[in-house]
Amino acid sequence: MPAPAIDTDYLKAQLEALLSIPSPTGYTDTIVHYVSEELGRLGIDHSVTRRGAILACYRGHRQDGARAVVAHLDTLGATVKRIKDNGRLELVPIGHWSSRFAEGARVTLFTDEGSFRGSILPLKASGHTFNEEVDTQPVAWSQVEVRIDADSYDRKSTEALGVHVGDFVAIDPQPEFLDNGYIVSRHLDDKAGCAVSLAALKAMVDAKIETPVDVHFIFTITEEVGSGASAVLLDHVVSMVSIDNGTTAPGQNSSEFGATIAMADQVGPFDYHLTRKLIRLARENGIPHQRDVFRYYRSDSASALEGGADVRTALITFGIDASHGYERIHMHALESLAKLTVLYAASDVEISRDTEELAGIEGFTEQPHEPAPQHEDVPSPPAT
Repeated sequence: MPAPAIDTDYLKAQLEALLSIPSPTGYTDTIVHYVSEELGRLGIDHSVTRRGAILACYRGHRQDGARAVVAHLDTLGATVKRIKDNGRLELVPIGHWSSRFAEGARVTLFTDEGSFRGSILPLKASGHTFNEEVDTQPVAWSQVEVRIDADSYDRKSTEALGVHVGDFVAIDPQPEFLDNGYIVSRHLDDKAGCAVSLAALKAMVDAKIETPVDVHFIFTITEEVGSGASAVLLDHVVSMVSIDNGTTAPGQNSSEFGATIAMADQVGPFDYHLTRKLIRLARENGIPHQRDVFRYYRSDSASALEGGADVRTALITFGIDASHGYERIHMHALESLAKLTVLYAASDVEISRDTEELAGIEGFTEQPHEPAPQHEDVPSPPAT
């Protein structure tokens, strides 16, 4: 099939909507309701797990050998570690991110009684008071605190507001959508991936695309703390593609344009055959792409395997600058990923043996092992 048309206005609108809903890991109910309602508008059957992961199913010609496309709704954030004597709040982070990026952030504090606005400030925030010490204080979560925008001048007054240890702190995304296609915001990891999934689903519904097997679009809620897709795959799913961010940084091969296809992350290589199928689909359909390997990175694919799922896994990413900070991406990458996702969903089943949990060696895959052919146009080494 030709590369599908993606409604980029819809993709952008969904990303804006998702970014507007606070969803640090553990505080995701509101965004689960939103995505469930959007799936209903698209006419997609879906179910929600006890804790809130969403399993949407685009029906194919058969159930056995189903595919999964996974992105995560949860984001970084923080929780209240301690109410301090000055009425401010000590934090511990949700997920792995630097307090350097937390300094100066506007936040929403969610208590049992309701929410409050506030700011994350370094302990020595005033240059007029601390002079050069504002530049020499250490970078650590113990060096920042939340100033609540309410009457909270000591421990007692803060407790009187209904603030407790363990309350959630959501970080404002502060998104900007620029006319040149760049998007700058916190939490693009992985709300951009979720917007890609929704845009891919809309393209499939609009074009009435037929798929050989069911395709499960899964939205997880605990990826940032490591568990992600560990317990959401149904038994008949045999392959899984995660959509997440790929870091554009020195030493990496990711790009903010096109699709970046991950070959490996910190837990090891992705499935050889599934990864190369995605590369082939991108190449044959003119989708710009590149490959990358990530040293300090794991995704929903890793948690699925660690949870005991015997599935082929792959990871396709949008290049992101300053991941887990104030992030930047480009619409070109999101559109490229949405196209690749639809092409994968509609592609032929190539490893029919995968429908069996255990089977004989007949039909098992093979990897190249012969010497590579020598091409005549390869230059000879210089004479010594």
